[in-house]
Amino acid sequence: MKIRDAARVIRSKNAGPTQVSLDLMFDDPKLYERALKAPSLRPDVLAQRFGVPEAEVIPYPAAIAIKIVLPRRIIAGTPGDTDVYGAQQHRPLLDIEI
Repeated sequence: MKIRDAARVIRSKNAGPTQVSLDLMFDDPKLYERALKAPSLRPDVLAQRFGVPEAEVIPYPAAIAIKIVLPRRIIAGTPGDTDVYGAQQHRPLLDIEI
C-alpha cells in the first residue's frame, strides 16, 4: 500500500521563514500504526531521505499524525526562494510503500 492511499492528508506547508513542515495525517488509527511500523517510514529512514536530524521526525499519536520539520535552504520570501508557501515539498512522500 502506498502512503498516499493510507493517509487522509499528506502536505507540506510554511512553518515560518526558516522551516517547512511535512505532515502525514490519518483517519484510521490502524493505518497510522501500520505507517509507524513500516520500514520506509522509520524516523532514521525519513531523516536520511530529507537530510534532517532524526529528532525532526515526530510521531504525534494524539493527532494520528507524523510531522517532519525541514530547514529551508533559503529564507522564505528572499530572492531565490522558489516555494514561499512550502507547498511543494511533500512530493517525495507520495509513492512510499508502507
